[in-house]
Amino acid sequence: MDSLISKANAIRPVTKRRKVDSKHPRPSDTSKKAGPSTQKPVDATYASIESHSTLPRSLRPASSPPKGTKTHTHIANKALRLELDRHASHGARVQAARADADLLTEAVGTEPGRIEVEGEMERTWRVDQSSIVNEVGGEASNQRREWRLDGGSYRARYARNGRHLAIVGKNGHVASFDWQAGTMHAELQLRETCRDITYLHDQSYFAVAQKKYAFIYDQNGVELHKLSNHVEPTRLEFLPYHWLLASVGNSGHLKYQDTSTGQLVAAHRTALGPCSTLAQNPHTAVLYLGHQNGRVTLWTPNLGHAAVTLQAHRGRSLERVDGQVKVWDCRKWDVVREWTTRGGGGEVEWSAKGVLAVATGGTVNTYNPPQNHTLVPSNSLAPPPLYLTHPIPSRPLTSLRFCPFTDVLTIGHSRGLSSILIPGAGEPHFDSSEADPFENRRMRREREVHGLLDKIPPDMITVTGPAPGSIALPPKITLPGGEGKTPDVFFARRLRIERLQIVGKYDATEDLYETGASEAEDDEDAASEAAEGNDIGIEKANGTKKALKERVERKMRGKNKSMKRYLRKHRKNVIDPQTVAVRAKLEKQRGERRRAIAVARGENSDNGRKPSVLDRFKWEK
Repeated sequence: MDSLISKANAIRPVTKRRKVDSKHPRPSDTSKKAGPSTQKPVDATYASIESHSTLPRSLRPASSPPKGTKTHTHIANKALRLELDRHASHGARVQAARADADLLTEAVGTEPGRIEVEGEMERTWRVDQSSIVNEVGGEASNQRREWRLDGGSYRARYARNGRHLAIVGKNGHVASFDWQAGTMHAELQLRETCRDITYLHDQSYFAVAQKKYAFIYDQNGVELHKLSNHVEPTRLEFLPYHWLLASVGNSGHLKYQDTSTGQLVAAHRTALGPCSTLAQNPHTAVLYLGHQNGRVTLWTPNLGHAAVTLQAHRGRSLERVDGQVKVWDCRKWDVVREWTTRGGGGEVEWSAKGVLAVATGGTVNTYNPPQNHTLVPSNSLAPPPLYLTHPIPSRPLTSLRFCPFTDVLTIGHSRGLSSILIPGAGEPHFDSSEADPFENRRMRREREVHGLLDKIPPDMITVTGPAPGSIALPPKITLPGGEGKTPDVFFARRLRIERLQIVGKYDATEDLYETGASEAEDDEDAASEAAEGNDIGIEKANGTKKALKERVERKMRGKNKSMKRYLRKHRKNVIDPQTVAVRAKLEKQRGERRRAIAVARGENSDNGRKPSVLDRFKWEK
């Protein structure tokens, strides 16, 4: 059968002449060459398919390693030398492939994706959006859009993967759609005042802050839950790693709702009046509130009061009624940059690459890092160099949102929404396990299950703690008496008390208990000796009380008996019947000793009762 297929030449293309391989010529070509007796017979089937197929990569011979790969010719062991050479060659190939695939490799002194002008007299802020759209590619130019809507002042919110957009109008117009593909998920006309909107863990659910309560809807626009605990909410935020929906409203209460269990986790009273400014730190999940008296407060679910209170402005914080923009260093709570803008209050927003967008009046200005957070003298109010600017006549500007993984800034105003291009503002790389713009339904369900399993408890949110998912730094172990010194003894080989002192978990009450208990037994022994009439025991009993107090204060150890060692070894947070029996036996022995001492001193006691003056009138048989 194979010979018939090869003779029929079924695999050969119909319109193209097959290329003949010199190493494996066709049977017709071999017959024309001289000396057929010296050539080996050629398999016709193999010759017909060899030119149209390739070997798998795992079966191909290994290529030569890149230049500069480290060799190990000095190692005598052949097996070890080959293994080390293989690892070195693999590492060199990985580095070469990474250098080829790295999209962030740019020339020194330039920023990836940013606009660069040719002459010194030119400025980037003179470049308008029409010029940017004409220069970028077709796919990027389609991201510059204008949505003209008549639902009042609009606010927008992107999903974590940057592919879906949810908008809400002040008059009750709500919509959720895939803005890149142009697919509408849901569109509602609630016919009441709506103040904010946010997605939950993905685009399947979104929450709307309506006139009286907060409501949760699914992707099709069906109302699922009415959150009656969130009264008159003005701003909403969702913490994706903790599955918490946070809201603040006109009542001045900050509330956390667990969307996985439906329970109200915390409700904090800010005592600073109505609040309409809420933002979150994506690294630590700490919420920032801006109040009418110019204060900024930081909140966590596990604290009933503000973790940090900062007097930032003379007007409403984070919206800058006083017209000032201040960039703060949260490590020291100092102002590193400050300047004054025109037009009064507005909105501010940070991008993934550190670009700062400020909306004041009818203009949106953007500033590039590191100029927007460079430390300047305190008396300097000069603004940083302006990157791009875009005028919008539809006042007021009510919302600023950077789209994740793209260079798009969406602006909400009184006549709808405007999306402008800010080159270099978005993060080009994404983690598909966290947020994947190209995920399908199966991938979304898998990510939702993993998110529920990896949910972080709300008690772990701290202001000074590490960011979720960050790598723990190696502990810095120092001696108790010195700073910056390397310990002479390894940490694992130190005594338990020294290790507890180094890590800050040493508790002196345990040693005091053991020392006092052992010394109390010594005192009882001395008292028993005094009861027997020993003068040395009497002197010892008289001086033991003061000596015991002094020894306990000095944290000195007493005699360590075998029974105390046994009890200390088996001291646990569980009830052990054997340990309870030993403790009861010790207590019984101590009681017998106390009664013996009382009898020796002439203090007769019946059944452990203290002697009384009326015992002399007691009738005796």
